[in-house]
Amino acid sequence: MKWIKSIVLAGAFLLCAHGTAFAQAQTQPQPFSDLKAIGAGLVIIGAALGIGGLAKGAVESMARQPEIAGNIQTAMIIAAALIEGVTFFALVIIILQVLFGR
Repeated sequence: MKWIKSIVLAGAFLLCAHGTAFAQAQTQPQPFSDLKAIGAGLVIIGAALGIGGLAKGAVESMARQPEIAGNIQTAMIIAAALIEGVTFFALVIIILQVLFGR
C-alpha cells in the first residue's frame, strides 16, 4: 500500500510540475496540459483516503477507550480540518494552473 501511495503522489507531482517546467520555453501546446484535471482528482482521492484513515483510527480508539472519546473526537476534527485545508490549497493551485497556465 505504501508503494501505491508513493506512485500516486509522484504521478500527481509530475502532472502538476510538467506544465510549469517548460512554460516559458515553448509556445506550442504542451502534451500534458489537459491532464491537470487528473491532478485535481488525485488531490481529492488523497484527501478522502487521509480523512477515512483518520476516522477509522479515531473510531477504533473510541471503541477501546470510551472514557476519552471526547479528547479523541476533538483531535480528529482538528486533523480533518488541516487535511481539508491542504486539499483546498492544492485544488486552488491546480485550478489556477489550468485557467492561467497557458
